Amino acid sequence: MRYGDDQRVVLTLDAGGTNFVFTAIQGNRPIVTPVTLPAETRELPRSLDTMDRGFRQVLASLDTAPVAISFAFPGPADYPNGIVDNHNNLPAFAGGVPLGPWLERRFELPVFINNDGDLFTYGEAIAGLLPKVSRLLAEAGSPKRYRTLLGITLGTGFGGGLVHHDRLFMGDNSNATEIWLLRNKVRPECLAEDGASIRAVRNAYALALGLAPAAAPPPKEIAAIARGEAAGDRAAARAAFHELGVVVGDALANAITLLDGLVVIGGGLAAAHSLFMPAVLSEMNGRIASYNGSSHERIVQRVYDLDADNDLAAFLQGETKQIALPGSSDTVAYDPLKRVGLGVSVLGTSEAVSIGAYAFALNQLDQGRAQETNSKG
Repeated sequence: MRYGDDQRVVLTLDAGGTNFVFTAIQGNRPIVTPVTLPAETRELPRSLDTMDRGFRQVLASLDTAPVAISFAFPGPADYPNGIVDNHNNLPAFAGGVPLGPWLERRFELPVFINNDGDLFTYGEAIAGLLPKVSRLLAEAGSPKRYRTLLGITLGTGFGGGLVHHDRLFMGDNSNATEIWLLRNKVRPECLAEDGASIRAVRNAYALALGLAPAAAPPPKEIAAIARGEAAGDRAAARAAFHELGVVVGDALANAITLLDGLVVIGGGLAAAHSLFMPAVLSEMNGRIASYNGSSHERIVQRVYDLDADNDLAAFLQGETKQIALPGSSDTVAYDPLKRVGLGVSVLGTSEAVSIGAYAFALNQLDQGRAQETNSKG
């Protein structure tokens, strides 16, 4: 779906644990100055009041009436029905709160709520990495095309999303692509998120120096230490990001074996991709053992870093050749190299989420109108 020229307006919200950021999107672009209000996570009346005030402030600055509200909200949730039940990050919503229906009554607009990992991936599939790679392959004369995008976000948590043939895959329980719950390769008794998040980098750095995790600097500073741009234990900093790369790489190898497509990486830690991407590639392009002592390639596909010039060139080139059409002098282009490209967010995580939210709302509205038209016909 492409909505770059669409004139409809959708109200959006980036609901974080610290701030709620409200804006309005038209034609895949913000059209107002965002409204930022402190997040209220513990008291439901105050949280709902914050949402009401934020959306109304955006509405007051619009010349065009919006057609929907669409935003990302941390799960667990029954997203299709707009019910949020998050007792960890947002304890005000513990036990289940019909947030979507409440907002629909307040603003008399259709409301769509999704997971941030899902909407991030949807935005990158519509206007980010997926169309960029398709364009580059076409310019390189390659017959190869991609229709599947797995997105991950590395930040406070380890989120995921999946888009296949322009459709966001959510699963039957609104619970698809929960990559954070995969097993952690470094500590198999733990979940992957513990080794693939902000706390993972801080914990690993603190452990190497004998510090309490709370005493460790933030990942941005640890990254600067790892690059030699700030004072600190460079070896420990580099090891912290290497460990993160091992956990992420193993999780992606498990996921991509089932999904087979491109991978886009977002979230706050994505800026440090050069520090953990070698470990990710090593895991995915490595080998795995059999019971009989032999070994196999970890996954069938070869994995390339799309942000590294040499890897990108090899990915685009592939192994294209012309093969003869039996009984004819004609030939057909054939590229037998099965490959996966890993790239950092083209749009930026926040913009990708907004575009994903915008497109999801319009797509749902258009589908509803089409179904209504068909039923009348």
